[in-house]
Amino acid sequence: MTAMTQHVFRDAAGLPAVETMDGPAAVRAVDAFRLVYAETFGEPPYGETEADVALAFERFHAEAAHPTFRAALARAADGTPAGMALGRALDRQSGWWDPYIAPTDRHRAFYLMELAVRATHRRRGLARRLHDTLLRTTDADQVLLSVHRAATSAGAAYRSWGYRAIADADPWGIGVHAAMILDRAAAG
Repeated sequence: MTAMTQHVFRDAAGLPAVETMDGPAAVRAVDAFRLVYAETFGEPPYGETEADVALAFERFHAEAAHPTFRAALARAADGTPAGMALGRALDRQSGWWDPYIAPTDRHRAFYLMELAVRATHRRRGLARRLHDTLLRTTDADQVLLSVHRAATSAGAAYRSWGYRAIADADPWGIGVHAAMILDRAAAG
């Protein structure tokens, strides 16, 4: 696989710049991703602890090694991290998505693993920009995600972006999540 070129997308309205990254570049920026993740998912309804964050970033390094891993990182004008999005293409590997995406269709599906915006940058369209910027890195027909049922604002945002809920699941034993899918082929 060839190295992914990093792109920085700036917004004329003064929103943070959004940079796309492949796995190696994301690993180099791990502290920025960790800061956004810890702050955002430490809030209700998630309540993740430092131990949870440490475990998540053990997985981050493993996921970033996947050849299709992509990330988007938003930084404020002063360089501080403002938000992030992470994802990768599915492969034949088994996961919580088994009941929803057949192994023969997984090569056409992208898994949106995380989308988070720090509190001081919310309600200005940054989550949507991160989402759309990340999805520009893939030509997958479908995008799959899970959102904690108690995260009602996030669920509402995903529905407004065209996602539909396909099932309720508790794949990690941390609360019921809605499995959601965006059919890009139908929308485009």
